[in-house]
Amino acid sequence: MGIGQRISRAWRHVSSSNADATRAFPETTLGAISEAITAGEQTHRGEVRLIVEKGLPLDEAWDGVTNRQRALALFADYGVWDTEDNCGVLIYVNLAEHKVDIVADRGIDRKIDSSTWQAVCRTMTDGFKAGQFHDATLAAVKQVNELLRTHFPANGSRANELPDKPLML
Repeated sequence: MGIGQRISRAWRHVSSSNADATRAFPETTLGAISEAITAGEQTHRGEVRLIVEKGLPLDEAWDGVTNRQRALALFADYGVWDTEDNCGVLIYVNLAEHKVDIVADRGIDRKIDSSTWQAVCRTMTDGFKAGQFHDATLAAVKQVNELLRTHFPANGSRANELPDKPLML
């Protein structure tokens, strides 16, 4: 990546504001997503976590950290990997680049291939292009819940291991 591209990318991330994030994901949207995650987790053994980041930290944007690398780091940092059944799924949204990545723990990753996750990501990014953050995110959460219900159906009550409320960074 050339110096001009690095400057442009770093500026895009640094100039992303909390106001931009709030416009894309207002409290009503965050509440609806939280409810969808909670309802879905009643039907499967997965643990779904949504993290929305307005933009990468400056050093990471400058260094060329990819969306996938950032998603993997957050997957670890927020303990999405640390569920009893290895059933955590992180949906990571980078608002500065309108990119989405999904990281699934090893228990889930063995049964659901990357092309399926990429299709879920496209649901979101296509909606984001049209400014439909609310509907696109809820549609993607619904797809994730359906995949988990198919491959990891509920087998009785269990503890909720990860917060259902989306995390805004």
